[in-house]
Formats: sequence, C-alpha cells, structure tokens
Amino acid sequence: MTKTKDPAGKWESPVLVIAGKGLIDPCPLWDDNGKAYLINGWASSRAGVNSIITIFKMNTEGTGVIDEGKVIYDGHDSNPTIEGPKLYKRNGYYYIFAPAGGVSKGWQLVLRSKDIYGPYEEKIVMDQGKSQVNGPHQGAWVTTQSGEDWFLHFQDKEAYGRVVHLQPMKWINDWPVIGTDEDGDGKGEPVLTYRKPATKISYPICSPVESDEFETDTLGLQWQWNANPKVQWMSLIRGKGVIRLYSIKPPEGFTNLWDVPNLLLQKFPAPDFTATTKVSLTGTIQATGEGCKTGLVIMGRDYAYLSFERSGDNYKLSKIVCKNADSKGIENKTDEQILQVNTVYLRVKVTSPNAMCTFSYSADGNSFIPLGQEFKARQGGWIGAKVGIFCLAAPTANTWACADFDWFRVDK
Repeated sequence: MTKTKDPAGKWESPVLVIAGKGLIDPCPLWDDNGKAYLINGWASSRAGVNSIITIFKMNTEGTGVIDEGKVIYDGHDSNPTIEGPKLYKRNGYYYIFAPAGGVSKGWQLVLRSKDIYGPYEEKIVMDQGKSQVNGPHQGAWVTTQSGEDWFLHFQDKEAYGRVVHLQPMKWINDWPVIGTDEDGDGKGEPVLTYRKPATKISYPICSPVESDEFETDTLGLQWQWNANPKVQWMSLIRGKGVIRLYSIKPPEGFTNLWDVPNLLLQKFPAPDFTATTKVSLTGTIQATGEGCKTGLVIMGRDYAYLSFERSGDNYKLSKIVCKNADSKGIENKTDEQILQVNTVYLRVKVTSPNAMCTFSYSADGNSFIPLGQEFKARQGGWIGAKVGIFCLAAPTANTWACADFDWFRVDK
C-alpha cells in the first residue's frame, strides 16, 4: 500500500501496489536510470514458503508493480528465514541488507551485485558475537547530514519487547561493517553504548513519557488499546483530572483477556520499574454494580492482574493469573482480599532480568501490602508484555459501573 498527496498537499486514499498472501517487508528503490523496483520477503504461514527474496518491477509513480516478479535470492541452504530486505545502490553495486537466522538468534546479512537481478555475493556483516545484544534484526542503513553512516535495528528481549539500537557503520572494500570489529574480519558485533551521531545541535538524553495524570482531554501517546478503539470505552473528565473507564462486556465467546479489546496498555518502559495507579469504583445504574470489575494488568501470552470489584456491602480485591492466554488458557484466582473502601491504590513492581512482577495494594497510598506470589511476565504476539488498566462487565451482568483512575505513575 502507498499513499500520495493531491495538488493541495492532502493525503489521498491508499493505493494497492500488489496483492497477495504472505508478501512481507516491502522496500522500494528508484534507480539512477529512472527505473523503480520493489523488493520483499515471504511469510510461510500465509504464503507457504519463506527464506526467499523477490524483486518486482514497479511503475515510477510507485503505485503498482508491472511484472510477475523474480526470486533473486534463496536462503534455505545458508541463510534460512531471510526476511526484512532493504534495497540500496552505492558505487555501482546493488545492496540488499537482510536479517537471517530468526529474530532472537539471527545475524545481519548483506548481499551485493552489479546487476539488480544478481547473482549476489553474500557476507555476514554483524552477529551477536560476545555482545549482550542478541539478534540483531530488521535493520536499515541511514546516512546523516554530516555524512556519517549508522545502522538501526531491533533486539528481541522477550517480555521487554523489541528494543531499537543504533549501531556505528563504515564501509571497507565496498562492504559495510556494522558495530565494532575488533578482529578486523569485516563482521561486527552490536554495541550497547556509543557516542551520539554528530549534529549541529546538542540534544539532551530523554525517554518517552510513561506516567499520566489524565489532566488533558486526549490520551498520551504512551497508551495503546488492545484493539481498534471505540469512543464509548472511556472519557477524560475535564476539570477532574481522571480517566473514566466504562464497564464493557467482553465479546461473545471470549475465553480470557486475550480476546478483550478495551484494555488500555503501554509498553514496558525499562528493565526495572514500578507502576502505581489510584482507582475508584463510581456511579452505577443499579445500586450494587456487582459483576463489574476494574484493575491493573500485566498483559501478554501469560498475564496477571489485580481485580477490584463490588461484593455485597463490601469490595473485593483479587489476584488473577492466566497462562497460555493465546491458546485459550483459563484464568485462575490465586488470592483474595475483602476491603471496606471503594478507592484503592494498585501497584506492580517489575524487576530484571526475567521480568518478575510483584503486585501489591494500599488503602491509603502509603503502606502497600503484597498480594500473591511473583509472576513472570511473558511477551505477546511479536510484541513485549504490557502494563495497563481496564474496566469490564461480566458477560451475564445486568448492572453497569465505571472506574475513575486518578493517575497512573511509573517510577524507577
């Protein structure tokens, strides 16, 4: 899919460049002879084949391919699971930068040829070696305005997600060398720390926002719903500084939270952190609001959460754990505590290196009481684990409720 701008500078509707199952990781190249090409990998789960790279001719507008394509590299013998190709041209060579060997244990391959259709020479230009950075995967070469070459890629850190790295890069004998190459064999290793790219302006070290006081009328960019959002799931109460989540029934036939769309989540911000939130159960259409629950969740293929709900004349706090949620795993209640207040502080502390999670609660925001045993976070599908909040109605509930979250704070 591509998007173009009309004469007024507005984005037009997306254009279908090529249709098919399992075509992944497309990258275009406009050659210096005026011709345009599209390179891509293949996903065996949908295409029935992988470990190959294909090139299609494309019209110069980039709105469609104009031939049936050609396989230009087969990695089955020496570079299995090759994917994510990036196509460049430099000094008369066509270069394909592509990871192979799999996301967590793979290496960075570079292919080069004087002819775009090959045959291609091949060279592994970076692998993990003795570095702590496994992978490295799905990278791309960039050149800064000052002429420095750098390489962006990600590292799969399981529950901590796919972490982006910036590696130094240089050219030797028309081959790129990425990372550090202490033995001079042309194959680098990823670095964990390095000087910043040279720029005219000095930029301070900073990190994305994690905490939220809910004092604006829009959600912060750190938040992600578990599915395409709907307006009736929440409201930001202007003047009160709270986010109100409404108790929405789960979809018909659901098994666990893996199937529930209205989870408000954010990625793990660091190897070690603590997330705390203050939540109150508020107005109900009927007096009790029973069957509706809210809470704090660590979400992934395995997940755990603290559930806060009305229970008769009191309130109930429960620890829930679900293993193999993506395979229809069943929730299990491991701990329970009866409270006499409709406001509670919920907390989870995450510690490295194994993303171990300790849940606790407080009635006053000062003294926190652990609830349940440690839980090991587990990644989701192609993403890390996430932390966040929710408000749900039971499938059979005939009452309605909502939960007001006063703030959500992340600390080191």
